[in-house]
Parts: sequence; C-alpha cells; structure tokens
Amino acid sequence: MKKILLSVLLSTPFWVFGQGFQVNLQGQKQIGMAGAGSALALDEASVFFNPGAVTFLEKNSISAGVNPLLFKSAFRQTGSNITEDVKNKIAPPFEFYAVWGPKSQKWKLGLGVYTPFGGLVDWGDNWSGKYTLTSLNLKAIYFQPTLSIKITDRIGIGAGFVYNHGDVNLQRALPVNFPDGRSGKATLDGTGTGYGWNAGIYINTLSNITFAVVHKSKVVTKLNGGSAEFEVPNSLQSSFPAGNTFNAELPLPATTTLGIGIPLSSSTKLAFDASWVQWHVYKELAFDYATNTSALADTKSARNYRDGSSFKLGINHQASDKLALRAGVGYAFSPVQDGYVTPEAPDADRYILSAGVGYAPTSHFEVNASFFFEDVKSRKQKNIETGLDGTFKTLVYAPGLSLTYKW
Repeated sequence: MKKILLSVLLSTPFWVFGQGFQVNLQGQKQIGMAGAGSALALDEASVFFNPGAVTFLEKNSISAGVNPLLFKSAFRQTGSNITEDVKNKIAPPFEFYAVWGPKSQKWKLGLGVYTPFGGLVDWGDNWSGKYTLTSLNLKAIYFQPTLSIKITDRIGIGAGFVYNHGDVNLQRALPVNFPDGRSGKATLDGTGTGYGWNAGIYINTLSNITFAVVHKSKVVTKLNGGSAEFEVPNSLQSSFPAGNTFNAELPLPATTTLGIGIPLSSSTKLAFDASWVQWHVYKELAFDYATNTSALADTKSARNYRDGSSFKLGINHQASDKLALRAGVGYAFSPVQDGYVTPEAPDADRYILSAGVGYAPTSHFEVNASFFFEDVKSRKQKNIETGLDGTFKTLVYAPGLSLTYKW
C-alpha cells in the first residue's frame, strides 16, 4: 500500500507550465491583436512587449486592466462514453503599467506588474483522474522596473529587471479510504520567488516599417518550505507526518520574439510577432521533503519538455480620434510531448482569435476592451507515469478591460 501511495503522490507535478499556463494577457490593445505588438509603440504595455519601444511613447501614462479567464477543459477516458468537465472557475490575470519621462529627454522609466504564468482548474473530488489531480490554483506575478533609451531618432533600446512572486495550491486524492468511504487527500501549498530580465530593441525605418527583437530571460522560481499536508487513515499517519514541508524549483522559460509593424495607411497598422519559448529547460521535476519516510522519499520525475513557439498577426485601425478597432489571429505549438500531458496542463497546439476596441473620451482618459479566445486541439494521451489514458479538449475565453490616464 505504501508503494502505491508513493507512486501516486509523486507522479503529479507540483508546478506544471506549458502553453496552457503561459498567460498571453499582458495589454488590452495587444490582446485585441492576438498578442502581437512588440514592433508597435502602442502604449505603456510596451514595458512588457518591448522595453525598447517605451521611449517612443509620446505621453506619460498609467494604466490598469484585468482579463477574467475561463478555462473550459473536458476529458473522456479511453473506453468510456462519459465526458468529465472542469468546474467553472474564473482566474483573474491582471496588468498594471506606468511610464514616465521628461518630454525633452530621450529616456523614459517604466514599471510593469503582470501575470505571465498561471492557472485555475478544478476537476472535482470524484473524477476518473482524481489520483492525479483534483484542483490547482497557480499564479506567477512579475514586477518589472524598466529603463528605455532613444539612442537615435529611430532606434530605441530598453531593459527591465524582473522579480517573480509565485503562489500555488495543488490538491489530489490518495488511493486509501476512511471508514466512511472518503478517499485520502494530499494538499501542497506554498510560495516561491525568482529573478530575471526583459530587454528589447525597437527600430523605425525610413519607410516607417518597424522591427523588434525582444528577449525575456529564464526565471528560475524557487519554492522553499512549502506545506505538504496529508489526510490519511490513522494506520498510515506515521508514513505521512504532520507539519511536513518541501522545497522545489522550476525554471520558467526564456522567450525570444521577432516582431514587425507595417503601416497600411496613416490610420491602420499591421503587427506580426513570432515567438520562440525555450521550454527545453524543463527536464525534470524534483521534490525535496524535509521529513522522509519509507512512503515519502525525495524524487525526480522526468518532464522532457521541448521548445514551443507561436505566430500572431494583428491589426490596429484608428477609426477616429476617439475610436480604435482591433482584431487578430494566431497559432501556438505546444511544448508538451506525447506521454507527458497532464490534467494540470492538458496542452496541445492551439488556434487564437481576438478582437478589441478602444475609446478615448478626452485627451487624458482612455478605455480599452478585448476578447481573447483559444481553441486547443483535442489530444488523446496516456501519461507514462500516472497511466491516465483518454482524450482532452480545451477552450479558453478571456474578456478584458483596462483604464488609462495620460498626461
């Protein structure tokens, strides 16, 4: 029984990030263009999309926005005709940006606070994969102070330091029963930190076609002293001691983006971004428990992610001085290889569609709204560690709204 408990407990990852947990919701204007915009100096969200473009922003500004995200995933076990769905839960990715600099100078300071990784999924306590996962609540919040410098009238460079604060709560059932029929339960909970950087270059050619190269570094997120709690029958409590803790770490991947902006007219711009997400750094998941027993040993579990990529095309049309319209399409390739798909990240290649609108009632205030949709392809998988065998299908919906003040 102890060997069964150990294999189930350790087969589920602590933090699982794939394209499914890479949250592409960092600026309402760019979201409306499917996430493209690194080569456009659109607004203060350039702190995230391209620090090199920040110095080309005409006004100082501050903005805040939120994108209530609904993750709808379904699973059908192989050989079954029953479809199981996640419970309706809404995750709240958010963004806050501020940009300031003397208008007579060729530099600007910026600050970004945003959520590039996260997820909220609840499969319930009695679904067919409950021994793999019942629920996960995960978020990584990045804080990024930034400096942007205009080295010529057409070239800007910028960089920002990144501090990451991560929170996670993961729960799963254990294959033991209490006298009343309840299954055992494991809960892993904690916080972690990491550090990195974000740098970019922005080039505006004589034809006003713009180019961007942006690199967001790997951020190794370390969790120390996380809480590991186990609800098991009295006969097994000595194998899962109360008050246990653990350490773990996860390298959040570096991303390199090449962008191009094309002016179709004085009021319409096209943006294209190609991104390479270096997920190959996620080779394994390791747990180091403060207290080990015969059923709870430190382990390493293979993940073997490959690099992922995405391609996004968006359009921004300034219909009038006050009204802007946006739309976008994209496609993303999953980094999760066959045999490693899990219910925390039931990931697959995906299509992206988006739309957005902006309205500026005065020269100082601006409201932007967006709608972001992802259609994740169906994927039939058997996990090589847990043996969970079936087909996942996921849809993602994310409306968004932000308010900006300029001066």
